Amino acid sequence: MNILIITDAWHPQVNGVVRTITTVRAELEAMGQTVEVIGPDRFRTIPMPSYPEIRLALGAGRKLARMIEGLRPDCIHIATEGPLGFAARRWCLKRGVPFTTAYHTRFPEYVRDRLPVPLALSYAVVRRFHQPSSAVMVATPSIEQDLLARGFGNIRRWTRGVDTDLFRPRAKGFLDLPRPIALYVGRVAVEKNLEEFLKLDLPGSKVVVGDGPARAELEAKYPGVVWAGAKHGEELAQHYAAADVFVFPSRTDTFGLVLLEALASGVPVAAYPVPGPLDVVNGSGTGCLDEDLKRAVEGALAIPAERCRDYALTFSWRRSAEQFLGNLRAFT
Repeated sequence: MNILIITDAWHPQVNGVVRTITTVRAELEAMGQTVEVIGPDRFRTIPMPSYPEIRLALGAGRKLARMIEGLRPDCIHIATEGPLGFAARRWCLKRGVPFTTAYHTRFPEYVRDRLPVPLALSYAVVRRFHQPSSAVMVATPSIEQDLLARGFGNIRRWTRGVDTDLFRPRAKGFLDLPRPIALYVGRVAVEKNLEEFLKLDLPGSKVVVGDGPARAELEAKYPGVVWAGAKHGEELAQHYAAADVFVFPSRTDTFGLVLLEALASGVPVAAYPVPGPLDVVNGSGTGCLDEDLKRAVEGALAIPAERCRDYALTFSWRRSAEQFLGNLRAFT
């Protein structure tokens, strides 16, 4: 099958959407599928307001149309509700070509955290974007139920996986810091609710791995935190494995790949009881979910590493790719 994925989130961005598409693409190609990804890197771009690390494609319509027509895909998947996503949607609707979409990001909440835009208005725009989609792929039951309650339809499940060869338990000595070490990995941005972690009165050390538009402000405000910056590959995996607890303060993620990466590294999770953590962690005995984040950290520290690792081994990127492919085939 000749698969085309169109996404506004692509390299050099570092986030869960990019990691998901990159990894699933590799799995699909290993299964004998042909996968082409069109991202902003192929177009003239401008920085996203309030988030300059993200580049938005400018005037992509005609060029994107030529690309799609040249590739002649068997199926089109639109991954994001950005400029490329809207341009691809227009092309498909104009020509009567079916397409699938994914709900990776709680975009309305992200807009609300930056601008005085009512959630109802943002959700109306996002719902209209996905309405013609043959299948709206979501990662978890909680997000599916939330979208159904908001009037979305045609929802199908698309789970996530983790690289358990890279993310694995290792010697703790990589970080020579007072223990216990509480780790955060992800974007340093307002929607991640990171300050709720930073202001906790915890023993030991706090480490933040990642970068983003809020880093300079938060780093100045919390000089006692270890700000490691963005890490990748082996170095990222070493940071995970050296921690004693992984703290996930976000209330707006649709899944949270970092949760699985921490668990695969033998590190228990502390988080709020919200979609994402509720779906990945709740009931597994691998983390503590509590509206009191400090209490969640204290509880998670008592969880054995072996339990976290064993649970993470049940998540497979091959299964994720097969589920994605099955969703495409159902509407091709």
